[in-house]
Amino acid sequence: MADAPQSRSLFLGVLPLPERQAVARALRTETVGGLILLAAAVVALVWANSPFSGAYAQIRDVHFGISALGLDLSLGHWTADGLLSVFFLVAGIELKRELVVGELRSPATAVLPVIAALCGMAVPAALYAATAGLGGGSMDGWAVPMATDIAFALAVLAVISTHLPAALRAFLLTLAVVDDLGAILVIAVFFTADLNPYALAGALAGLVVFYLLQRLRVTGWWWYLPLGVTIWALMYNGGVHATLAGVAMGLLLRATRDEGESASPSERTGHLLHPLSAGVAVPLFALFAAGVSVSTGALGEVFSSPEPLGVVVGLVLGKTVGIFVGTYLAARFTRAQLNPDLAWADVFALAALAGIGFTVALLVGELAFPQTAGEHVKAAVLIASLASALLAALLLRRRNRIYRRLYEEENTDADADGIPDIYQQATATPAGADRSDGTSR
Repeated sequence: MADAPQSRSLFLGVLPLPERQAVARALRTETVGGLILLAAAVVALVWANSPFSGAYAQIRDVHFGISALGLDLSLGHWTADGLLSVFFLVAGIELKRELVVGELRSPATAVLPVIAALCGMAVPAALYAATAGLGGGSMDGWAVPMATDIAFALAVLAVISTHLPAALRAFLLTLAVVDDLGAILVIAVFFTADLNPYALAGALAGLVVFYLLQRLRVTGWWWYLPLGVTIWALMYNGGVHATLAGVAMGLLLRATRDEGESASPSERTGHLLHPLSAGVAVPLFALFAAGVSVSTGALGEVFSSPEPLGVVVGLVLGKTVGIFVGTYLAARFTRAQLNPDLAWADVFALAALAGIGFTVALLVGELAFPQTAGEHVKAAVLIASLASALLAALLLRRRNRIYRRLYEEENTDADADGIPDIYQQATATPAGADRSDGTSR
């Protein structure tokens, strides 16, 4: 008797309802924030290339702060080291949610997006190294093309008016979360200044207090706000990039609900800070980081110098190839079956969209090239992100009729009970259930 066929898990199928609702809430804010981010980047480019470019540089470089505490920073650095800490705090909260209740909570559901994200970081870094190495350039920028900007990617989706199914959007979100974790580790390990052990010890002690307050179920912003600012200042003076303080606190926040709680501390904090991060912190960072020259000479420098060229190749080609090949091979080796309503072309288009590496790529570019070469690298990030956006738009628009149908099926609620009908159909395949029929496309 022939052996029974081995069951296959469904990849990019209908999400479980709670996961779908959580993803929808996160992506709604990110989409609005992405549109604001896009507007801020355009304003920065126009301003920096206008007759008023001198005023742009003067405002960006104005210093203020408390010198005695080592916090006399320029406005540009306040946005990069201060406001982006809010962004990384939200990233830490989202990572904690994914690890506790999301796609990363079990190896079975985490393996595909994690492998895809790792390949989407390794291949761009390798292509940068190859391009820069062959051209005799610096290897310092190898980490610039590694990260995906979820807000910018969602803004592109909003502009081209696609109706991606929730599973594709969730996959993109999970990729970005793992990318952010990779960027955090890279910043922590490779971009640290001279370490101040006393300040770092103080930051660690503050994090221990933060953890104990969470364990003791202490609530009240008046405890956490001054403690968080103190941890951030000590981390900055300790020589480690201050945004890591935000990540650490996000990961320490409790993500599970106690009995009688309507929301966990992680959910409450994320709900409060997500709009601030997406609508204020990241756009302001973009306003003072994206203002680079786009003259003919500057654009020519992007494609004639090995470092910026490596960034363009890494983001546009490396991200697309790395994520697509990583996903395809992981699906084959784990015997995952692609949703029959989708095709591998959809995964390829999503991989191209992940080549938009705006916010974290600009931050890492500033850290890797603090001098004038950094301007060319910033220009390369902008050009590569635009090219990835255009490529993804072309690929996604070709399939928008299919996406629209799947989107409408997922959101139809004929009985108006607040639960989409697809979750109430007895004959529907349960989300995440194994299938043994058919083959992946």
